[in-house]
Amino acid sequence: MIAFPMPSGVTDRPLRILHLEDSVADHELACITLRRANVVYEIHHVDTLTSFIEQLDAEPFDLILADYRLPGFTALDAWSVVAQREPHPPFVLLSGAIGEAAAVDAMRLGIADYLLKDDMARLPHVIDRAIEVHEARRAREKATADLAASERRLAELTEHLQSSIEKERAAIAREIHDDIGGALSAVRFDVGWISRHAKDDGTQAHAAAATEMLQHAIEASQRIMMNLRPPILDQGLVAAVQWLAESFERRTGIPTRVHTSKDTIHVDAAIQLVAYRTAQEALTNVFKYAEARQVGVDLSDSEGVLTLEVTDDGRGMEPAMREKPKSFGLKGLQERARTVGGWLDISSHPGRGTAVILSVPLTPQNISEEEAP
Repeated sequence: MIAFPMPSGVTDRPLRILHLEDSVADHELACITLRRANVVYEIHHVDTLTSFIEQLDAEPFDLILADYRLPGFTALDAWSVVAQREPHPPFVLLSGAIGEAAAVDAMRLGIADYLLKDDMARLPHVIDRAIEVHEARRAREKATADLAASERRLAELTEHLQSSIEKERAAIAREIHDDIGGALSAVRFDVGWISRHAKDDGTQAHAAAATEMLQHAIEASQRIMMNLRPPILDQGLVAAVQWLAESFERRTGIPTRVHTSKDTIHVDAAIQLVAYRTAQEALTNVFKYAEARQVGVDLSDSEGVLTLEVTDDGRGMEPAMREKPKSFGLKGLQERARTVGGWLDISSHPGRGTAVILSVPLTPQNISEEEAP
């Protein structure tokens, strides 16, 4: 092992170099070149593939220098050993027996850089650059891995939140039905009794007004229950989407056409709920923003993919509108789609309407038992 100075800026500690070279003279020439630098390096010299592998197994290195042609093997054989190890140090060719084309091919395989022995004076710079690029690549890979892990955690959190929200909605719907709905029905029954047995016109008028208000309250509670957890979902996705479209047309007066590939489409409850909520949110956006004259809803399960498309002929959207920081509705639909392995596409042009398309690949695992073979 030889320790000597190297140019500053590469590292604050001795940089460990493994030098694969069968010529002692060339190794000494590399040492002479490096000795003029300012940062301490440690060089281990090996000249066979076996000793090269032994050194790699014995301790970590920050950089590998290798001649291209050695007795019985080439630097590419050494690189194939290094490339299988992660993380591995940057690998630099230092050779006088390699053409530019071969050097470029070697770099395509992952070798960091190459330098001809005739240009040995540039060795410190090549080493510095190789380490800098290597560290930048490692930092980029780590950032990519961290981002992917963060996205996975976000997806898991989104799925958990959506599941929790739907469970809470179902619980609230049951409470409205069992407690509020039952109480309102009982009060309406009592007010009806008062109305039938009242002798004076004033009492009957108040009873009639109370009955009308109770009817509005009962209808409102039923509407809230349907929005929270529509019982129509128990009849299947096609029936639920048709009911949703009919309710939308009745409430808004906007003609709404529904086309389905089958009278019944069987998917599991999670996908069914995602499709229903997507249609619900898309129709809500049409009513709020589109100023549409007509709406189309297409539902199919052809070619192993469930597809729900809600289209309108309204005002459309500028691309920037979809990226607004607070456009949570569409972002929420995209996250919902991911929870079941699907994706959401939005196609819109100003003055030419909008299409919201949900696609979910169907597998034997997410097809409900009614249709599973």
